[in-house]
Amino acid sequence: MGDNRTVFASARSILVINPNSNTQMTLALRPVVDALGFEGTRYTFFTAPDGPSSINNEDDAEESTRHALPALEPLLSKHDGFLVACFSAHPLVPALKKHAEAGGAGKPVTGIMEASTAAALQLTGVGKRWGVVTTGKVWEEVLTEGIGRFVGARPGNFVGVESTGLSAGELHDRSPEEVRRRMGEATARLLDRGGVEVVVLGCAGMAGLGEIVREVAGGRGERVRVVDGVQAGVGWVEGAVRAGW
Repeated sequence: MGDNRTVFASARSILVINPNSNTQMTLALRPVVDALGFEGTRYTFFTAPDGPSSINNEDDAEESTRHALPALEPLLSKHDGFLVACFSAHPLVPALKKHAEAGGAGKPVTGIMEASTAAALQLTGVGKRWGVVTTGKVWEEVLTEGIGRFVGARPGNFVGVESTGLSAGELHDRSPEEVRRRMGEATARLLDRGGVEVVVLGCAGMAGLGEIVREVAGGRGERVRVVDGVQAGVGWVEGAVRAGW
């Protein structure tokens, strides 16, 4: 029996999906996932073969699904769980769920928006609030609506979304100084809403930028928890696969 458990553990495989076509963004996900230190699971990373290099609105999300899904279909039988690393109500999530459930496989699938929302709701203390720092301004309303649909109503302790004005691609292309400044300004505006205890990084391209949020909060004499969407998603899929959900 011990040998069987070892074989099962070494066979676990999770596919982390970047639905845009930017390989640099995909490469940036690996160290964030590796930092979690989960043993006995093989993580594979996927980049869409074509389509938008940065998902900056809902139309981009739809287009990225059209390019990514056909390339993903042959991979569904090779992995035990799937994470869509785009912070939005991305149509690839329900599309993959539908395919993963075909034939009764029922493999776990989630997106980083869904996983982050669930984490923030559980981490926020009584009487405290949470919010999201994201990229372009268009996402402020889109994410607020998407989170509301996911939960079933806008959570009462959700203060909303503040944007940096940078696209996901620009988080990597602009100077570190500008990214730090924009992240800091958006974080400060979010904290100004009062009582914010949890800040969610609302873009896969923000992976690893949580320290900026902590520094801004610390400079104001505040302490916040930072939820990295990619890590929240990996944690959920890892747990679901191990539990056999």
